[in-house]
Amino acid sequence: MSQNTQQIKLGILGGGQLGRMSAQAASKLGIYTVIFCPEENSPASQVADETIVADYDNQDALKTLSERCDYITYEFENIPTDTVDYLNTLKRNTTFPKKKLLEVSQDRITEKQFLNDLGIATTKWKNVSSPEDIDVTDFILKTSRFGYDGKGQIKACKDDESKFATFFELYNGQEIILEHIVDFEDEISVVVARDMHNKTYTYGPMLNVHKNHILHHTHHPSEQYKMVQDHACEIAAKIADAVNLRGVLTVEYFVTKDMTLLVNEIAPRTHNSGHWSIDACVASQFENHVRCVCGLDVKEPVAHAPALMINLIGDDIHYIQDFEMMRNAHIHLYGKKEARAGRKMGHITVLNPEDIDYDALIHKRRHEK
Repeated sequence: MSQNTQQIKLGILGGGQLGRMSAQAASKLGIYTVIFCPEENSPASQVADETIVADYDNQDALKTLSERCDYITYEFENIPTDTVDYLNTLKRNTTFPKKKLLEVSQDRITEKQFLNDLGIATTKWKNVSSPEDIDVTDFILKTSRFGYDGKGQIKACKDDESKFATFFELYNGQEIILEHIVDFEDEISVVVARDMHNKTYTYGPMLNVHKNHILHHTHHPSEQYKMVQDHACEIAAKIADAVNLRGVLTVEYFVTKDMTLLVNEIAPRTHNSGHWSIDACVASQFENHVRCVCGLDVKEPVAHAPALMINLIGDDIHYIQDFEMMRNAHIHLYGKKEARAGRKMGHITVLNPEDIDYDALIHKRRHEK
């Protein structure tokens, strides 16, 4: 490191679990962190050095953040681009990743067009504004902005007119994208880290399994997709170059039966599918994100063990006793007080996982109780 990291102060927009793990990674490097978010006692603020509680459009508070920090980053994709613009007027070239990545990833229509213009394959799609625009049998409708973890989307067919007509009514005034149904084998992802010198490293691909549109567990390495590893990493690096990335982004893919890769979406940040890297890599996705946005060199993320990452969703958090007894299980809880359905409460990474149904352990404990 060419700079004394103990002199670096990093601001993080957002107080969720990704901000929490980024602050923890920064602390290991001796970097001081300031969380900026509207919520009191957020998961990230519990581990950071300082928190500013304010709305993202509060310019006085943003000015305070800028004055206290050398660099600023964000932990989720719905940070207003006006916030990034204002921070850059206060102190240029200190907020990363740059606004271009947010602009691309915040809008599904913009994102799909951006990818297609780069020659990157995606699902077939079109912009629709009413039920009359639907001309395919099976499809998914999504709001162009602000949807995540299955929210703001429905799967339907041409005969379900009442179902998708209700969707158009519910999201009246918002842009809607129609995506063709993809007959895919699996979903994989690649996390890419790129520093100020354009040096790039990737994590993955990881094999991801979803339940109810929420990531349930991730396997690394993804042995059955070794043959597409280079191609998946090349696509991710190409996207990183196109947005002049400084930090970390994630690319999610569908893998079809003939091993074709279709990009599903881009996340302009660290990602749930990369959480295993905290315990299984020399440098986690969070450490490399912090390093890159703070002007430090990206570090090769050598994996020292195979890993299985399991999300703790809702009241799963109450049934982890068996994992606590495992020497190869690492439990990460996010400090959230209330376990609600669909809420990510923590995750478990199992190193060198054996042929055990880890999901069944949670369900067994729940049944016993």
